[in-house]
Amino acid sequence: MNNLSEEERKKILESSPVGTWALMLIVGGGMVIAWLLMYYGVFLPRGHIG
Repeated sequence: MNNLSEEERKKILESSPVGTWALMLIVGGGMVIAWLLMYYGVFLPRGHIG
């Protein structure tokens, strides 16, 4: 079932998790954008100064 050679397995284990980092950046960026929209779109127009 697992037909990877030792070289391929070692290469996979030593490589960085690029997809995980990309997903973390997307989620983190979305949270920052959502926070900024709430801050500038909801709190500041109502007169709340943080």
